[in-house]
Amino acid sequence: MKRISISPRNNWQSEVEKLGFGFHTGNVPYWDESAYYEFNMEEILSIEKATKELWGMCLEAVQYVIDNGLYSKFAIDEKFAPLIERSWIEDHPAIYGRFDFGYDGTNLKLYEFNADTPTSLFESGIVQWYWLQDFDQSKDQFNSVHEKLVAYWEFLKPYLFKGTLYFTCVKGSLEDLTTTEYMRDCAIQAGIETSLIFIDEIGWDDDLNCFVDMADVPIKNIFKLYPWEWMAQEDFGDKIIISAPMYWIEPAWKMILSNKAILPVLWQLFPRSPYILECYFEDENKLTDFVKKPILSREGANVQIIKGGNVVQEQMGGYGKEGFICQQLFSPASFDGKTPVLGSWVIGQEPAGMSIREDASLITANNSCFIPHLIVD
Repeated sequence: MKRISISPRNNWQSEVEKLGFGFHTGNVPYWDESAYYEFNMEEILSIEKATKELWGMCLEAVQYVIDNGLYSKFAIDEKFAPLIERSWIEDHPAIYGRFDFGYDGTNLKLYEFNADTPTSLFESGIVQWYWLQDFDQSKDQFNSVHEKLVAYWEFLKPYLFKGTLYFTCVKGSLEDLTTTEYMRDCAIQAGIETSLIFIDEIGWDDDLNCFVDMADVPIKNIFKLYPWEWMAQEDFGDKIIISAPMYWIEPAWKMILSNKAILPVLWQLFPRSPYILECYFEDENKLTDFVKKPILSREGANVQIIKGGNVVQEQMGGYGKEGFICQQLFSPASFDGKTPVLGSWVIGQEPAGMSIREDASLITANNSCFIPHLIVD
């Protein structure tokens, strides 16, 4: 892996905006094409291999958590256990997730699994691919995101309930809306009837015992870019438990995988895996140099890096009341003071591509930059 500095396209803002990428710049640029990361094919194959093996381990870990009723470790209310277990046993449709890796040039180590509402999907599948076409069409990327999304929606189509597949996210977030509409577009390309509805527009019909759209039409299938742990706390959370059969995508069993409590479970089950860092729940911690993470947090909020009992880096936020895990500190490769995190996508049970976020901090946060990549022979 190398980081190569280059000159951005003169008109890069307008080029990415043509694709529908409107959140490319905040207080600092989020999309950054002043550099790219270069990988050889051996490295790409190792990332694919790690992704495929970890996906299998994660499925085993979900079964372990269910079999042993470990919901309290995940701060999951027991009343949601039947919903989780039904979605698991009935194999409710699931489409994607993103493993985040640290990489030192030799070793790949799992930091976490964004299994419920992973972001940077549109940037990974579309924006960086079109960047590559302008930069060097002779090169390739680890990137079959778009093709696999369309193909897997096609595969899922006959398994969905009859009727419209709804897509939902919060109002007022351009990033969430872009990701949701991109996923919706892939479903449309797969021949599925779709409709967009914002999360606060979803209603409830007591007589039909189901969620409904703005025209009081029952919702039977819905893709949500809205975390399960938030849904569980909403006023309508209990309605999810008692509603008539419907498919939430991602399904309720992703409440287990999207929770950082899965990390000590993976360490317990697969301590000899080369990809899994030693990890414990906070009250069982045996480490002196570690990263302390809330089991429920986003964009690096409330993460601390601790060495020898001292906090050497931290990100503030409003998370942590549900508990923490402590994960062995890993030293990834750094380039000119920038540390990349490799995000490896799983779509339809298969490795599908890569996104890279980098920061001057070891903690990847909301304003960490997205950097494109390419493969050399």
